[in-house]
Amino acid sequence: MFISHMNERMRLVLVMIIFLFIVIVLKVFYIQVIDYNKLNRYANALWSRNLPLEANRGIIYDRNGTVLAGNITTTSLVLIPNQIKDKEKVATLLSKILNVSYDEMFKHVSKKTSIERVHPEGRRLSSAIADQINNLKLSGVYLVKEAKRDYPYDTLLANTLGFVGIDNQGLSGLELIYDSYLTGSYGAIKYFSDAKGENLKYSQIYEQPQAGMNITLTIDYDIQAALERELDNAISMYNPDGAWGIVMNPNTGEILAMASRPTYSPSNYQDYTLEEINRNLPIWMTYEPGSTFKIISLSAALEENLIDLDNDYYTDTGSVKVGGATIHCWKHGGHGYQTYLEVVENSCNLRFKQEIPILFKKYKN
Repeated sequence: MFISHMNERMRLVLVMIIFLFIVIVLKVFYIQVIDYNKLNRYANALWSRNLPLEANRGIIYDRNGTVLAGNITTTSLVLIPNQIKDKEKVATLLSKILNVSYDEMFKHVSKKTSIERVHPEGRRLSSAIADQINNLKLSGVYLVKEAKRDYPYDTLLANTLGFVGIDNQGLSGLELIYDSYLTGSYGAIKYFSDAKGENLKYSQIYEQPQAGMNITLTIDYDIQAALERELDNAISMYNPDGAWGIVMNPNTGEILAMASRPTYSPSNYQDYTLEEINRNLPIWMTYEPGSTFKIISLSAALEENLIDLDNDYYTDTGSVKVGGATIHCWKHGGHGYQTYLEVVENSCNLRFKQEIPILFKKYKN
């Protein structure tokens, strides 16, 4: 009887051992096969680090390949706080070079993050400042390359091109409208660190950033420069509140040049008012065409043979009522008896406001 009970107990223990073994095998299989990718990401996140590398923004060209908005390479400061041994010393040295307070810099070097970007003081550094930091050879202090938007012709086409922010995001004009195309994809310098945050040797991986798409405009640089020059001359001569102009190819509708005054420098947009940087006057400002539209009405009347410039006549009395409103000629008392050719030469308001619309109405009926 006793031996029988022992056998039953041994069998029970054996079944339990086999069951536990199966559970362990299934758990290992689940971890190694089914849940591997997720756990691998978690593990890599604990010991891998990425130094971000900003991609070049897409270049904007004129129709002939002239660069209107490009990029220049600059340097920015990135810290890995766990690798900084003497935080007080590093904070003191960097605060003097960047001309910021010690307390502010100490916050950066002491932050409980894997990577700390010194913003904005450490962004887009000049080569002189970058060299000073690099010569210190400080542990945990890195300089990474970044692309900065460059407008080689400064204010030329500024209101149309727009500008970008400190992170190269489009904020205005074409830079904003086509931002999703112009923006590239970040790259990185990937490396692995131990539990103390120390950089493991020979573990760096370079992931190349992907530049944004380039854009070619219908703008012609030479025509644009000529238009900008003439607007500057007009501003100097007449001192108006504003001025703008558009040059269009009449056969295709392509815009060859577009400019307005006041203008601004996209690289220094912070120095201007919202009115100066957010108004592309040629497409924003509403303005009555006035007498310049008379040539359109005249051309249409000539095309339909409704008038004869030499043999049709009109008497300008100085004023006329149209739709209940009194329209006056720009010349007091009017121009009197004149041919249609003289009507055009004198830019007669009354004839264009009253008689030509009536001729078209009769023609339509």
